[in-house]
Amino acid sequence: MALFGRKKKNAAAAKPVQGDERPGQMQTLKDALALTRKEKPLALLLTALVFVVVLVIGIILGSSLHHPVYFGVIFTPLALLVAFFFFTRQANSAAFASIEGQVGAGASVLMSIRRGFTVTPAVNVARNQDMVHRAVGRPGIVLVGEGTHAVRNLVIDEKKKMERFVPGIAITEIYVGNGDGQVSLKKLQKKLKKLPKKLSNGQVRELRTRLKAVGGLQMPIPKGPMPTRMPRAR
Repeated sequence: MALFGRKKKNAAAAKPVQGDERPGQMQTLKDALALTRKEKPLALLLTALVFVVVLVIGIILGSSLHHPVYFGVIFTPLALLVAFFFFTRQANSAAFASIEGQVGAGASVLMSIRRGFTVTPAVNVARNQDMVHRAVGRPGIVLVGEGTHAVRNLVIDEKKKMERFVPGIAITEIYVGNGDGQVSLKKLQKKLKKLPKKLSNGQVRELRTRLKAVGGLQMPIPKGPMPTRMPRAR
């Protein structure tokens, strides 16, 4: 394959497209709380209820064994963990709901992938705001189209362009949406991560360098805490 016919020394990998430096965990948690309160007003109440239910179960179990205080202490961190897991799920749902239907929502989700892919948003855009985003990783080139049914024509055009520019590289087409043959925003990251790996890390670096010159268009990306940026329970 011509692209990978020889190795280049000190080839610099293109950095993933991203905005400002990522905020700390506390700021991310505050953002998630505010967003969840806005999109799912009952989520915080339900989270507190989950904590209480798990704790009460522990106390009842302890009472049956004549150790209610001991089991209450043991179940407190467990109740916190379960409640945090429940809140994370609610925050995930709220994050997706907040950008659903916005221009560039697919790009926002793609760009929140922590590792494995370099994302260039809006490599092809139509007047009606249909658009194609390009992700590069070990599966090769992934073209993600979002918009109306006509976005397929944009994806086909971009695919032909990539086949001319980097021949021999695997190209995968993904369409964002909730219809047949489409991938929802919630499942978009998982879909990319499950794609079969066809390139080595070195080949990916060289491919990114080649495509860096192609670039993309400037476009607004929906802001807000995305699911993969939630702090993890310890």
